[in-house]
Amino acid sequence: MRLIKALFVVLIALFAISFACLNAQPVSVNYYIGNTLLPLSLLLAFTLIIGSFFGMLAMFSRYLRQKTLNLRLQHRLKLAEKELANLRALPLKEKE
Repeated sequence: MRLIKALFVVLIALFAISFACLNAQPVSVNYYIGNTLLPLSLLLAFTLIIGSFFGMLAMFSRYLRQKTLNLRLQHRLKLAEKELANLRALPLKEKE
C-alpha cells in the first residue's frame, strides 16, 4: 500500500511539473493597488490553494456543528444507558 501511495505522489508531482513547463508564459495580474507579471502555472496554483483554503474555512462551521451534535448525542446515550442499567437492577414485584 505504501508503494502505491508513493507512486501516486510521484505521478502527481510529474503531472504538476509538466503542467508548469507547458504553461510558463507570463500573465499580467491586475489588482487594486498594482499589477504584476506571473507565470500562468503559478497563478493557477495560487488560485487553487486560495480556493481550497476558503472551501475548508466554509466547511469548518459545519464540522463544528456536527461535532457538538455528536457530543450531545453521546452524552444522551450515556444517560439512557445508565438509566436502563438502573431499571434492570430494580427488583421485580410479583402480583399477588
